[in-house]
Amino acid sequence: MKKVFRLGLITGVVLVMFCAGVVFAGDSLIIKGSTTVLPIAQKVSGLFQKLYPSVDISISGGGSGNGIRALIEGLTDVADSSRFIELSEVKRAVAKGVYPVPFRVAMDGIVPVVNARNSIKAITVKQLHDIYTGKIRNWKELGGPDHRIVVVSRDTSSGTYEVWEKRVLRGSRVLPRALVVASNGQVVNTVSKNRYAIGYIGIGYLNSRLCALTVNGIKATLDTVREGIYPISRPLFMFTNGWPKGIVAKWINLVLSRKGQNMVKESGYVPLF
Repeated sequence: MKKVFRLGLITGVVLVMFCAGVVFAGDSLIIKGSTTVLPIAQKVSGLFQKLYPSVDISISGGGSGNGIRALIEGLTDVADSSRFIELSEVKRAVAKGVYPVPFRVAMDGIVPVVNARNSIKAITVKQLHDIYTGKIRNWKELGGPDHRIVVVSRDTSSGTYEVWEKRVLRGSRVLPRALVVASNGQVVNTVSKNRYAIGYIGIGYLNSRLCALTVNGIKATLDTVREGIYPISRPLFMFTNGWPKGIVAKWINLVLSRKGQNMVKESGYVPLF
């Protein structure tokens, strides 16, 4: 039976009116946060700058937690996040007079990946749990080569890590010897260079240097992620301080437009429609 992914607070695409503000010369737009959402923001920014050439756009990663923190501190106009905002973050924001508004911009699957030369092609959530907590330490326990598994994980400010922690680790801690890296790109580079490594990345970062493992017999695809069939599916967000106006409104509107969602797909992620 297909398990349909449901998101209680955001059930559809929210469009912001084009008339919400006028763009003036010298306007700037700062976007910070998730390295998972980063390729989407970078892709859309190309079209955005063609439409509004006078706007100076700054886009950077750093992790979902850092993006939301920057929004709370007034250091960014848009916070990219691969997870929903936490209650503690909402309380800190409101205490500072900041009212985060979420916009779901895409869907994603967190995909466990190994080196392209690894013979392992499939894995289960339980096996992933046992690898990342240290119960399974050698590839031969999974039918692979007799070699210790090199575990690659994300840092705790990462929204990808937080979803992985909830869906895979389920409250357990990552084994101490795991190699912790700060971005999806670093996971890709590390695993692609180490035959015995395993990591996890957003679906948009998959490439020929890696082997994407099926999870519980299910491959991460546009359809399995969109329908919530893939076991580690999640929505991706952009947060603004209050209902967006002016250039921020135009940015959100473009991301949620047909053209913007086509760019989501071109970035390797799952569009909303």
